[in-house]
Amino acid sequence: MSDILFIKTSSLGDVIHHMPALTEARRRRPGARLSWVVEEAFAPLVRLHPAIDHVIPVAVRRWRGAALAPSSWTSIWAETTGFIRTLRERHYDEVVDTQGLFFKSALIARLARGRRHGYDANSIREPAASRLYDTRHKVARDLHAIARNRLLTALALGYEPEGAIDFGLDRDKLATPAASPYAILLHATARPEKEWPEASWIALGKQFEARGTALVLPWGSEAERARSNRIAGALARATVPEKQPLDRVARLIAGAAFVVGVDTGLLHLAAAFGVPLTAIFVGSEPGLTGPMGQGRIEIVGGKSAAPSVADVAHALERVL
Repeated sequence: MSDILFIKTSSLGDVIHHMPALTEARRRRPGARLSWVVEEAFAPLVRLHPAIDHVIPVAVRRWRGAALAPSSWTSIWAETTGFIRTLRERHYDEVVDTQGLFFKSALIARLARGRRHGYDANSIREPAASRLYDTRHKVARDLHAIARNRLLTALALGYEPEGAIDFGLDRDKLATPAASPYAILLHATARPEKEWPEASWIALGKQFEARGTALVLPWGSEAERARSNRIAGALARATVPEKQPLDRVARLIAGAAFVVGVDTGLLHLAAAFGVPLTAIFVGSEPGLTGPMGQGRIEIVGGKSAAPSVADVAHALERVL
């Protein structure tokens, strides 16, 4: 039995974009043991994937945030050494870093025991990272992120990628049962330039309410919670749930009748489940990171081209 380690630590959208590569690796290497190094916040979601055998959480984000506090150094050191010890417990036949970032993933690949695969210097945003791999692969940079992950994984494991995109997540099995249909509005994003105006969300929400649609506005940070509350406060049938771990948020999204959202990780999760969705692009390029999946998807807007409320409403009509 071969032992394969994948490294894709963050962000949420990147983690979801790697899932089709994992599904295909399981199909093409059915007897392999598949492990994944991922940021601790995303580990609950990765554990939902049926192809994964072992998840190794890493806390680079939290360690980096606490590094300036001397009182945290002892605990950070203990956690770091524990992570390295877990990482090096096994010898892997192949170590595949589909992240391609020097500090975030390539150093982790270098610490792992096994033949290390990654992008070559011309295929990567941080060329120095390629120096830490044993085998470097050429992958076009203008491909969608999902295609890049699948191709690098296939090159590392010795097969040709083929077939439709399969995220490996069973919507029917994972969806939270609901007493009545609901829709999810994903207004929150880590990058302000990707946000759609609050007034537009409220105007769109009022159109949904006229149709009797209940709305749910998840959030991750306190700023996002405040924004959810402001939007919901202007609507009659909108609710703001309590903060939940990612696996429970995933089940909430899987159960939605449809999703409308900006370019954020949870939108890509909705696409992975095949939930009908409309994607609002404002500050990023959908050709490289737009949502992909087996469900009905409409994308409106683009980099520096914010769509109107009417644009979004018409796009949603096309997926329902």
